[in-house]
Amino acid sequence: MRTCLTELHTASFAAEREWTVEGIPVLTASVEVPQPQGTDAVSRRIRRYYQTQCRAYLRYCQRWLLPQAEAEYRAALAASAPLPCFRAELGYRVTYNEGGLWSLYTQSREITLPGQTLLTRRGDTWDLTAGYPIALSAFFPARAPWRRQLLALAAEDIQRQERSGVARYDPDWRKKLRRRFNPRNYYLTDEGLTYFFPMYTIAPAAEVIPAFTLPYGQRDLLPPGERRK
Repeated sequence: MRTCLTELHTASFAAEREWTVEGIPVLTASVEVPQPQGTDAVSRRIRRYYQTQCRAYLRYCQRWLLPQAEAEYRAALAASAPLPCFRAELGYRVTYNEGGLWSLYTQSREITLPGQTLLTRRGDTWDLTAGYPIALSAFFPARAPWRRQLLALAAEDIQRQERSGVARYDPDWRKKLRRRFNPRNYYLTDEGLTYFFPMYTIAPAAEVIPAFTLPYGQRDLLPPGERRK
């Protein structure tokens, strides 16, 4: 008989790597991803998914960040400047885990040259019954204008933030809001559905990753237990 999970029990899987040039560390990477503890098919599938993400991130560090780190190391050596050491980190945060839904985001941080830090976030929401990710549209009634509603909410929040002086966005943020919206960039919380925009896409670096939350029951958003199957 197939087991229907209502929540997912996980531990953390961690890995670290260090790359050197001429015996000097130029790049370090640390990874922490969720590791489901169950032996059922869904837990195994999700565990393989994040193990693959872990390996892919370490390959990315070696193929893309290491050549940059080596170039900066040799430039600093030639200029008798302090030797740099790049750092890359990948972590995660579970944001919802009940009623057969498991939601989280993974986030990487790349620290390269002084003053240069890049954050990259990815949201995942899993149906623990089927064992597959859920599309954002499933949390709205059929034919609901969910994209327009989410963009309108983001625009209202941005205007509110700018009026109060708590944040600043790019002058053409309205155009960028529409162009850079990605329905895969979301996760669930106890309060509602949170969707976000990548760093630098609609605001300067000081605003990091702009995120907006639509509470359940507002603007057609269905509570998690009433989502479309």
